[in-house]
Amino acid sequence: MTIKLYNSKTRQKQDFEPLDPTNVRIYVCGPTVYDRAHLGNARPVLVFDVLYRLLRHTYGAKAVTYVRNFTDVDDKINASALARQQGGDPRSLEALIAERTDETIAWYHADMDALGALRPNHEPRATGFITPMITMIEKLIASGHAYAASGHVLFRVRSYQNYGALSGRSVDDMIAGARVEVAPFKEDPMDFVLWKPSSAQEPGWNSPWGRGRPGWHIECSAMSYELLGDTFDIHGGGLDLQFPHHENELAQSACAHPEGGFAQVWMHNEMLQVEGKKMSKSLGNFFTVRDLLDKGYAGEVIRFVMLSTHYRKPMDWTEAKAREATHTLTAWYRATDNVTAATDIPKDVIDILANDVNTSGAIAEMHGLASREDWAGLKAAMRLLGLPDAEQVEWFRQEAKMASFDNLPDTSKLFGLMKRWQDLRNARKFEEADLLKQRIEDCGVKLSVSVAGPEATRLDTFNPAKLDALL
Repeated sequence: MTIKLYNSKTRQKQDFEPLDPTNVRIYVCGPTVYDRAHLGNARPVLVFDVLYRLLRHTYGAKAVTYVRNFTDVDDKINASALARQQGGDPRSLEALIAERTDETIAWYHADMDALGALRPNHEPRATGFITPMITMIEKLIASGHAYAASGHVLFRVRSYQNYGALSGRSVDDMIAGARVEVAPFKEDPMDFVLWKPSSAQEPGWNSPWGRGRPGWHIECSAMSYELLGDTFDIHGGGLDLQFPHHENELAQSACAHPEGGFAQVWMHNEMLQVEGKKMSKSLGNFFTVRDLLDKGYAGEVIRFVMLSTHYRKPMDWTEAKAREATHTLTAWYRATDNVTAATDIPKDVIDILANDVNTSGAIAEMHGLASREDWAGLKAAMRLLGLPDAEQVEWFRQEAKMASFDNLPDTSKLFGLMKRWQDLRNARKFEEADLLKQRIEDCGVKLSVSVAGPEATRLDTFNPAKLDALL
C-alpha cells in the first residue's frame, strides 16, 4: 500500500517513503500547558492520531516512533502562576509553576484519552531538555547563525538563505506584513530569540549567557533532535504554527545540523470554527474539550465530528453535526454490538485513508459498509479510525438497556433524564435531584445507582407518554 501525504513545504501531495521503514518517525507540536485544551487544540491531536494508527497498520506497531511535546517553559505559564501568587497563595513561583504544569498535563491526558487518542511513544517536557537546547544554541553561535546581546541570544535570520521556504514568503515580505518585536539589541527586526534572561522570580537555568530560559522555537528543535535525530519523516501541527514557529524550527535546525534534513514531510491541519464563526471568548463560543464532555457530549461523538471533515479544510463544530454523529454512531453500535470484527480491514477504507489521511472519505465508505450490512468490516474500520467497540461504550450500554422499555419512541430521552438526575447529585443539589427522581418514578421508572452509574428499571406502572412529557 502506498500512503500519499500533502507536504506543506513542497505544496503538493506525494508518495510517502519513510527514511527507514523499520523506524518511521513523526514529531507533532504539543500544547503549552497553562490551561485546559480548547476544542481547536483537539483537532491536530485527532488528525495525527489517525495518521499514527495508519502508519502502525502499514509498517507495524513497533516500527513507528511518535513524539509529541509539552511546552512547560512559557510566559503564559509564568503569568498564570503569578496570578495565583498575587491571589494570596504563599508558595514560591517555582512551586506554583510546577503545580500548574503537572495539573494541566493531567487534564490534557484525561481529555485526549476521552477522545480516544493513543498516547505517543514519547511526550517530552521542555524542562527536561534545557542542556541540549544550550548545546544547540552554542553551535549556532559558533557557526555564525546566532549572536549574544544584552543577555539574549538571537538567531540571525538572514544567515539562512532558505528562510521563508516553508511559509512561502520572503523575509522582506514578512517584515512588511507581520508584527515583529523591535528591540535595540537586534541586528535585524526578523531575528528571533533563542535564549532570554530571567528575573529572580522567573524560572531560569544557568547558561554561558547568564541565568535565563529558552525561547519557544528552540525547544522543539532540541527535543526532536534528541529523540528522532537530525532527519526524520514527518513534522505536524496546526496551520497557525507554520509561521513563525515551524519556519523558525526549520531554520535553526538546518543551521545547527547542516548534515541532516530535519523533517522530510510537513503537515498542517486547518483551523476550527464553531457554528460558522471563529471560536473566541468574546463571541461566547469558546469551548474546552472538558466543557463539551461535561455537557454530555461523548468523546466518540466529538471524535466523529472532527474526523468528518478533511484535515486540510476548515472544520466547523455545530450542534447539528454532533446530533447527527450521535445518531450515526448509535446505529453503527447497535449493528456491530457483539459482532466479531473482520480480521482484515476493508481495503477501500484503507485506500481512502491512505490518500492524505482522508478521514471524511473513509467515513463515507463506512456508511457504504453499513448499507451493505457488512458489520464485521464496519467494526474493523471503526477501530482503525479510533472509534471504540460498542461493548466498551458506556452511553451505548445505557441506551441498550433503555431499549427494553416498551413503547418508548426515543430512549435517549430517558437516558437524558437519568444523566440530569446524576448531574444534580454530583453537584450536591440533592433537593432538586430528589424532586426529579420522584417525577421520573411517578412515570413508572425506578431509578438506582450502581458502580457504572444511574440505572433504570421498568415498573408495571410504566407510562411512556407521561415520561415523554417531562422533557
